[in-house]
Amino acid sequence: MKIDFSSLALPRSGIAILLVPETGGLSGMAADVDKRCGGQIRRAMAAAGFTGRRDSSLDVLAPGGGLERVVLFGLGAAAALRSLDLEMLGGAIAGTLQGLKVQSGAILIDATLGKLPPAEAAALIASGIRLRVYAFNRYKSKQPDAKLLKSVSILTADSGGARKRFLNWEAVAEGVHLARDLVNEPPNILHPVAFAARLKPLTKLGLKLTILTPAQMKRLGMHALLGVAQGSAHEARLALLEWRGGKAGEAPLAFVGKGVTFDTGGISIKPAQGMEDMKGDMGGAACVAGLMLALAKRKAKVNAVGAIGLVENMPDGKAQRPGDVVTSMSGQTIAVLNTDAEGRLVLADVLWYVQQRFKPRFMVDLATLTGAILVALGKEHAGLFSNNDELAQRLSDSGYATGEKVWRMPLAPEYDKIIDHDVADVKNTGGRYAGSITAAQFLQRFVNNVPWAHLDVAGTAMDVPRSPINQSWGSGWGVRLLNHLVAQHYER
Repeated sequence: MKIDFSSLALPRSGIAILLVPETGGLSGMAADVDKRCGGQIRRAMAAAGFTGRRDSSLDVLAPGGGLERVVLFGLGAAAALRSLDLEMLGGAIAGTLQGLKVQSGAILIDATLGKLPPAEAAALIASGIRLRVYAFNRYKSKQPDAKLLKSVSILTADSGGARKRFLNWEAVAEGVHLARDLVNEPPNILHPVAFAARLKPLTKLGLKLTILTPAQMKRLGMHALLGVAQGSAHEARLALLEWRGGKAGEAPLAFVGKGVTFDTGGISIKPAQGMEDMKGDMGGAACVAGLMLALAKRKAKVNAVGAIGLVENMPDGKAQRPGDVVTSMSGQTIAVLNTDAEGRLVLADVLWYVQQRFKPRFMVDLATLTGAILVALGKEHAGLFSNNDELAQRLSDSGYATGEKVWRMPLAPEYDKIIDHDVADVKNTGGRYAGSITAAQFLQRFVNNVPWAHLDVAGTAMDVPRSPINQSWGSGWGVRLLNHLVAQHYER
């Protein structure tokens, strides 16, 4: 879908979107539109009791003046609008236009929206539109309706500034769309080797891609990761995406994703009901891929690496068994008591490899790691665990700013003792209680003293409550959060 920015002028035909502050009535260009329509918009507002209340809307059919319809969107207290509110507004506008089954619409922006420059406000509304119109229909035999929304014009006084600012937001939206695509893909299509291959086009953006094979990982001693994959017909992969947009020689930021492209649970097999959702067990990996695309596309002034551990967890005669002991790349031995606690085995080796090879400034891993985090936080927050208060606070602030919220959970020696084992150095599950915490404690044993945060995204990466900017099963959660973190705190 095309989004363009034009100089502020009255639309001569079609559908016009007017933004109305609460109790402020019509002013500026909105008043001019009403005048051209012979006062019909004000009369409709009075008849419907429309005051511009936040999240309210009014559809005025055939108002005159050559327009097919005018749709009013209430802003509430316009001066209080945040960046996220404007993205949500853009998504709501796009949703309305889609619901009307029209091909185009024009949005008039001449009011002050929040404390942002008009160009930035227009770009944020466009970002919300771009995020909303995502659809995953590549496997539909029937083509989408030809009447789907094809273009939106945003009319603003600083159209050039809005167009320039939108380039960054569009890059982030493309990253979100990539992450959604990956999570939505069927598991027979997106196995580990196929996932790694999907990353190759990103090299055209200036990213360096390295893909490690099982033979290479075996030489590195990644037996924890490889143990998860050994029951699958599809080989494991470790994909590394590097972006060098910062100072030469400066340590990179590291983002690590769990990429279990399908998780049956292995020998500790999951119940059949709902197992189809386990195609989304690579939501963390999808986020890392989308984030790296966004950083490269907007030419972020930072060095960053994205590391993605890719496996498929299947039951087979060669699959690892409950009770097996594997040796991780770190040299620590792990007792595998439950083969469905597999994501932490993958991350153990990837985290160790990343800190050894890249010496990062920090590491943030994302993983659909535990069902226990859903019990604790539902689908509104991801679980945040960290050994660094500054990094944790910055993630929390970025979560608030983007709507991709996180909630910090505890780490403590008392929890760590739960995963000690009598035969191996550590066991991969601590039992029923504090399941998300003991999983994070497990990961921390492979982090050393590197500033690190673990985001348990089992409740946010897929099948989340729909919002004005996301109507997809695969949410693409985390791309906007981490992009905000980088942009606000780490770019030079």
